[in-house]
Amino acid sequence: MSGTEGIRTDWATKDFYQELGLTKTASAEEIKKAYRKLARANHPDSNPGDDAKHEKFKAVAEAYDVVGDPEKRKKYDEIRALYRSGPMPGGPGGFGTGGAGGFDLNDLLRDRAGGGGFGDMFGDLFGGRARSQRPRPAKGADVETTATIGFTDAIDGVTISLRLTSDAPCPDCKGSGGKPGTKPHICPQCEGAGFVVSSVGGAFALNETCPTCAGRQLVYDEVCPTCHGNGRGLSARSIQARIPAGVKDGQRIRLRGKGAAGENGGPPGDLFVTVKVTPHRLFGRRGDNLTLEVPVSFDEAALGAEIKIPTLGGAPVTLKVPAGTPNGRTFRVRGKGAPRADGTRGDLLATVEVHVPATLDPVAREAVESYRAATAGKPLRAKLFEGA
Repeated sequence: MSGTEGIRTDWATKDFYQELGLTKTASAEEIKKAYRKLARANHPDSNPGDDAKHEKFKAVAEAYDVVGDPEKRKKYDEIRALYRSGPMPGGPGGFGTGGAGGFDLNDLLRDRAGGGGFGDMFGDLFGGRARSQRPRPAKGADVETTATIGFTDAIDGVTISLRLTSDAPCPDCKGSGGKPGTKPHICPQCEGAGFVVSSVGGAFALNETCPTCAGRQLVYDEVCPTCHGNGRGLSARSIQARIPAGVKDGQRIRLRGKGAAGENGGPPGDLFVTVKVTPHRLFGRRGDNLTLEVPVSFDEAALGAEIKIPTLGGAPVTLKVPAGTPNGRTFRVRGKGAPRADGTRGDLLATVEVHVPATLDPVAREAVESYRAATAGKPLRAKLFEGA
């Protein structure tokens, strides 16, 4: 039997309720209040140089860590009940875990602890150290990448091929960090927990990944020559990724289960794809709406007209331009924009740009001069000088 299990036998003989000045029937609130009172009274910062109070503070913290947690308290009560049950060789006054003339507590607890005996039951109670005989499954790392697609593909959706290079378990040791063919043993530093407890002062402590086994719980006497014991490598692969219809430029898409492979049977991570959309020659985008600049002639704007305009990936539509339409007016063509998540589509926003010809032939010039003469009595800029 290991030294760790011997310590846990000693834990089973401790009365944590008595340490807090309570009985077994104390409520959770009573336990919390008692702990806070005793912790304040015996805190090392308030009692410098008082070793007795320092030890009392540690004992109170240990007691509260167990009976202050509902799950741990339940298992602790079960263990204490077994410990106090009956006169037996090695029982109270002679409690043991085997040996000549002693009582093997493993025999008593094996059925109660699911077949694992003393180590499993106390492993559940005090952090799982004695129980862990194999590394825990771990989810694979998430992977980030960027994909550039065309404007039309962003509107319609597209399946693309991505070449990914990501962190993965070493292909030779399968992530164990040990030389293939060698057998592991439980990490001596964390005792198979995968983490160590680091004190940050007072009653507070943090769980940190074990520096010896890197959280894998097991260590090897000979490390893998490929990954030099870290258990990691690089994986290059190609995957097919579906980019949904209506994706926006700069949008980040999550593809579940497409990231790095998990360890020890754990699930794979996720893939996050940031989408870059190349501009279109004619169309732009504003939210779920598409935009289009439509050139119209002076006479179309002045007299009105019905003109054909394109839609993205669809048949042209007829746009009615009313007489007297000013430059920059925007018309809405419903349902011709980008698709939304609910299955509907945005609109096409068509903005007219009145076209002024750079040169005029004689007939056109004569017509414009006639127009100028007809409107000479209505100067456009008269209001500019009112009140100037």
